[in-house]
Amino acid sequence: MSGAKMKTKRAAAKRLKITGSGKAKFMHAFRRHLLTKKSRNRKRALRADGWIGPADAHRITMLCPYG
Repeated sequence: MSGAKMKTKRAAAKRLKITGSGKAKFMHAFRRHLLTKKSRNRKRALRADGWIGPADAHRITMLCPYG
């Protein structure tokens, strides 16, 4: 008899994407509306994916154990 399976936190699964190497990336906030007041450089920087840092990587493995 094997142990219980771990459940994936659905909130984290909807916000994070686990890459093939095991790193987690996410989309930036603040790019949905009210874009006219934000500068062009700021909007361009928000377009790029963000990466979860090594300090929080262990938390992500608990939230999304199966990728």
